[in-house]
Amino acid sequence: MKVQANNVGTADQRREQMLLAAIDVIVERGYAESRIADVAERAGTSPALVIYYFKTKDQLLTEAIRFSEDTWYEAGTRRMEQIPTAAGKLEEIVAMCCLPEADVEPQTSWVLWLDLWSQAAHNLEVASVRQKSDERWRDLICSLVVAGQEAGEFGPVEPVEFAALLSSLLDGLAVQIALTDPVVDESRAFELTMKFIATQLGFTWTPRRAGLGSRARS
Repeated sequence: MKVQANNVGTADQRREQMLLAAIDVIVERGYAESRIADVAERAGTSPALVIYYFKTKDQLLTEAIRFSEDTWYEAGTRRMEQIPTAAGKLEEIVAMCCLPEADVEPQTSWVLWLDLWSQAAHNLEVASVRQKSDERWRDLICSLVVAGQEAGEFGPVEPVEFAALLSSLLDGLAVQIALTDPVVDESRAFELTMKFIATQLGFTWTPRRAGLGSRARS
């Protein structure tokens, strides 16, 4: 039994190592220019082993997205547990979307999502991953809005509609961030989003760091 447990642990570690390598390679080169061989080289393994675990490059992309997303949600959950208000929790997840994170592994990038969205237009499997990811994201936003309304923090907006609006706004700003737009950079995207949220939900938002409209990162 001990040997089996060690084997399982080793397999999980190898898989995670390949996913981390895939994220790095896709962010650096783009999905179209990334090869299984590139991921294998970055992970210090063979292309055959990468194919054994993931079968196709499309599957490698979708699994990398899932891994990155799960890691992001785990970090977000830990942070939100330390924040007493729904408004503060919304601010935290928006900051995690827009501002650079020094303490989240793997380092997330909107470039990865641009590739996912592009592939989703032509690949049903990738499209399904994209749909489930968006549903998960909107559900989180919706739950925070409901919690804020129950606590008397937010006004009477329709939570499902607001979640659709906010997620769409962030997706649009994500393109500007990914393309390093000089007008809408990370801090500007964060500020615009928080002003929209405060206006829609009916609370006063005060930037926590003077001059930038963005909150200080720990």
